[in-house]
Amino acid sequence: MCHSLLGPFAFGSNVNFVVGNNGSGKSAVLTALMVGLGGKATTTNRGSSLKGFVKEGESSADVSITLRNKGRDAYKPEVFGQAIIVDLKITREGMRTYKLKSKAGHLVSAKKDELLAILDHFNIQVDNPVSMLTQEMSKHFLHSKGEGDKYRFFMKATQLEQMKEDYTYIITTKNVTLDTVEKHEECLEGLKRKYLEKEDRVKSLASLDDMHSKLEELKNQMAWALVRGSSIPSKYESKSAKVVEAEKKYKGIREQLEAITVRVQQLEPQSAELKNEAQSRSKAFNTAQVREQSMEAIRRKLQTMEGSRSDRLRRFGEKMPALLAAIEDADRKGQFRKKPVGPLGYCIRLKDHEQALAVEKCLGSLMVAFTCDNHEDEKLLQGLMRGYYQGGRRPQIITCQFFNRVHDTSRRAVNHPDYPSVLQSLEIEDPVVANCLIDQRGIETILLIKVGFHFCGSNPSVLMQGRQPPRNCYQAFTKEGDQCYNNRYYSNDQRRCDYLSRDVEEEIRQLQEEMRNKEAHLDRFSQQKQRVEEDIRNNNSLLKRAYDDRKRAKISAGRAESEEARRKMAQLKASWEEVEQRYRQHKDSISTVAEEAEPIKEELSKSDQDVEKSKHHKKHYEDKRKVHINTIQALKASLDLKEQELTVLKATEICPERSEVRRTARSLDSEISRLKLKISTQQDQQGDREEVIRQYQEALENYSNINQQVKCLKRFIQVLCKIMDDRHRVYTELRRFLSVRCKMYFDSMLSQRGYIGKMMFEHKNETLSISVQPGVGDKAALSDMRSLSGGERSFSTVCFVLSLWAIAEAPFRALDEFDVYMDMVNRRISMDMMLKIASSQRYRQFIFLTPQSMSSLPVNNLIRILRLKDPDRGQTALPFGQRNEEEEEEE
Repeated sequence: MCHSLLGPFAFGSNVNFVVGNNGSGKSAVLTALMVGLGGKATTTNRGSSLKGFVKEGESSADVSITLRNKGRDAYKPEVFGQAIIVDLKITREGMRTYKLKSKAGHLVSAKKDELLAILDHFNIQVDNPVSMLTQEMSKHFLHSKGEGDKYRFFMKATQLEQMKEDYTYIITTKNVTLDTVEKHEECLEGLKRKYLEKEDRVKSLASLDDMHSKLEELKNQMAWALVRGSSIPSKYESKSAKVVEAEKKYKGIREQLEAITVRVQQLEPQSAELKNEAQSRSKAFNTAQVREQSMEAIRRKLQTMEGSRSDRLRRFGEKMPALLAAIEDADRKGQFRKKPVGPLGYCIRLKDHEQALAVEKCLGSLMVAFTCDNHEDEKLLQGLMRGYYQGGRRPQIITCQFFNRVHDTSRRAVNHPDYPSVLQSLEIEDPVVANCLIDQRGIETILLIKVGFHFCGSNPSVLMQGRQPPRNCYQAFTKEGDQCYNNRYYSNDQRRCDYLSRDVEEEIRQLQEEMRNKEAHLDRFSQQKQRVEEDIRNNNSLLKRAYDDRKRAKISAGRAESEEARRKMAQLKASWEEVEQRYRQHKDSISTVAEEAEPIKEELSKSDQDVEKSKHHKKHYEDKRKVHINTIQALKASLDLKEQELTVLKATEICPERSEVRRTARSLDSEISRLKLKISTQQDQQGDREEVIRQYQEALENYSNINQQVKCLKRFIQVLCKIMDDRHRVYTELRRFLSVRCKMYFDSMLSQRGYIGKMMFEHKNETLSISVQPGVGDKAALSDMRSLSGGERSFSTVCFVLSLWAIAEAPFRALDEFDVYMDMVNRRISMDMMLKIASSQRYRQFIFLTPQSMSSLPVNNLIRILRLKDPDRGQTALPFGQRNEEEEEEE
C-alpha cells in the first residue's frame, strides 16, 4: 500500500493489540493477512484489484506470514516442520504468486491448491467476517440499520449462507438432470420403435432361410438330374454358335480397318510434301512478325528508360508514379490503417553495383511488389491498382504485420568469409521491407558470388555442390544472374538490369544501339529485296535491248522463248495452286478417314474382347466335352454293367444323400431360377442378412444403453431428493440451533453490563431484529438499537460479535477498530468481556486493531501490544512487552 516496510510483527499466542494513529498502517496489517492467505481484493474492502496494493513507484509488493505447525493437528510436519511460511508476491500488473516454505526456509510448493489445503486443514476462513472483521464490513453489517444486513452477517459468519448456496446449486443441477431425463425418454421412445422395426426384419429372415434351404434341395436334385441328362452338350453348342458369330463380325471389321489403313498410307507422302511446303512459307512470315514484335518491345523499354532519367520510379512501370501518388493521397485522407510500402525494389540500395543483375534475378517479381499490414489495407490497395492496371498484370501484394525492427536472423543466416548474402549486400532503411524480403525470399540464406561459372578457381557449383556446402545456404547467384543449388545449376539469359542499373544513360545508349542494329538489319533486308527487284528490272531491260539488237530472225526465237517462259510460269503457278488444292483435299481426306476410323477402332476393340471371351468359354466347354467323350469311350465296353455304379458315384460326389429325381433338368432349372429371383427380390427389400442383424444388434444396444442411463438417472434423482430432504431438515435444525445459541450468548453478554435484550430471527423473511434495554431498573419496553446512544449501540454490537464468536470456530480472530463509537465506560466493559473470552480460549489467537494507546492494560505472557509509528517518522517499533525464551518454549 503506502508502506515501504511494515513489520515484522511477532504476534503473541493469545491476545494482540496493534495500536497506532490513523494512517500508521493498522488496516494494512489486516489487509496483508487477508490477501496473503488467499483472499480476494474485494474481500478487504480496500480496493477492487490486487495491483492497487502495490506502492506507487514500486514494481511489486511482498507479504510473508508464518503459521504455527505443531501438535497432533500439524499439516505435513515431515515436510514443513514446526512452521509453515507463506510468501506472496503481487506484481504491478495485479498478478500474484505463492511460495510455501518449511521452517528451514526450503521451498515446498508454489501452487495455490496447496495453500487452500492448508487453510482447509486449519479451518482458516479469511472471507468470514467473524474471523477477520474490517472497518467497511463492520459499517455495512453491524452498524447498518437494516435488519436484512444483520441477518446476512449472521448467515455469513456461521457459513449457513455457503450451505444455502450449495443447496441451491444442487437443486438447479437436479432440475437440469430432470430435463435431461425427459429428453432421454423422448429419445428412448424413438429408439424403441427403431429396435422393434429391426426385430421384425430379423424375424422375417426366417422365411428367407426356408427359401435358401429349398434352393439347396433343388440344387441337389439338379445335380442328380444333370448326371444322367445331356444338358451340357446343348450349352456347348449355344456357346459355339456365339463364338462363330463373333468371329464373323470381327473379320468384317478387320477388313474395313485394313482398307482404311491402305488409303491413309497412300495419302501420307503427298500430305507430307504439301505440309513441308506450307511450313516453309509460314516460317518466313513468322520470322518477319517476330522481328517486328522484338522492335516494338525494345522501343517500349527505351521509352521507359528515357522517362526514368528524371523519375527513377518509371523504371518500375509507366503507371507506378501515378499509383504511388494515389496511395499517398489515400493515406493523407486516413483510409489506410498503415500506409503500404512499395515497390520493394525502389526501397533497397546496393552496396556493390556489380551484384545488380544477381539481386534482380534473386528477387524476381518482388522488385515491383507492395506489402500491407492488414487485409483491409490490401483490399483498398487492390482497388487503387485496378484503376491503373486494367486488363494487365498488377504488382503483387504481400500482407504481413509491420514491425519496427528487423527479424533476428543470426541463427538461420548464412555467413561466408568470401561471399555476402543478399541481405548483407543490400542497404534497407525500412525494417518492413527487410522483414518482407526475409519472409518471402529468405535473402539471409542466399549467397552472391562475384565470379561466374567459367572461373575455375571459385566455381559456384563446386561451392554449393561440394561435400560441405555453406551452412544455412540453400542456393546462390552469380553476378551474371546464374542460379546454383546444391544439386542443379541454371544459366541466365538476361544480360541487363531492368530496375537496379546505376548508369541510366548507358542503358539508354545500349538500347538505342540495339534498336539501330535491328533497324539496320531490316534495312539490309529491304535493300536485298530492292536489289532483287532491281535485278529483275535490269534483266527485263537487258532482255528488251537484246530483242532490239539481235536480228529479226532471233527476235522471233526470243519471243518464242519468252512465250515459253511465260507459259512455264503459268504452268508452275497452276501446278502450285493444284498442289495447294490437293494438299487441302488430302488433309480433309485424312481428317475424314481418321474420324471414320475412330468408331471402327472402338467397335473393333469391343469385338476383340467379345472374341476373347467367347474363345475362353469355347475352350472351357471344349475341355469339358473332351473329358466327357474320353470318359464315355473308356467306359463304353462296360457301360451296361457299370451304369448304375457310375450314376451313384457321380451323384454322391455332388450330393452325398441319394434322392430319387423324377423331374427333368429343364424343370428343375426353371424352378431354381424362379426361386433365386424370389430370394433376390426379398433380399433387396430386406437388405443384406448380415447388415440386418448388425443393425438389429446396434438398435438393441442403443436402446438398452439409453434405457439403462434413464433408469440410473431416475434412481440418482430419487436418492438425491431424499438426501436433499434430509440435509435440508438438518440445515433447518442447525440454523435453529445456532440461532438459539446466538440468542443465549447475546443475552449473557448484555447481562454483564446490566442490559437486557431480545434477538428475533425471521428465517422466512431473512431478517434479524435486535432490541436492547440499557438498564434493569428501567421499566420501559425494549427498544430498537437505533434508539440507543452511540456507545450503547457499539456495546450491543460487540455483544453480537462475541455471541457469533461463541458459535463459529476459527484458529484466530482479527477486529479492526471495534471500539470506534464507544465511550470510555462501554469501551472498558467491552474490552474486559473480550479479554475474558480470550483468557478462556488460550488456544486461540486474537488480533485487535485500535487507535487507543491501551496503556492501562497489564503486560503479561497472554497480552502483547504492538505499537505503530507514523509513516513519516519511520516504520513499526518493536513489540511492547517481550517474553523470554523459556516462556516461548513453554507455550
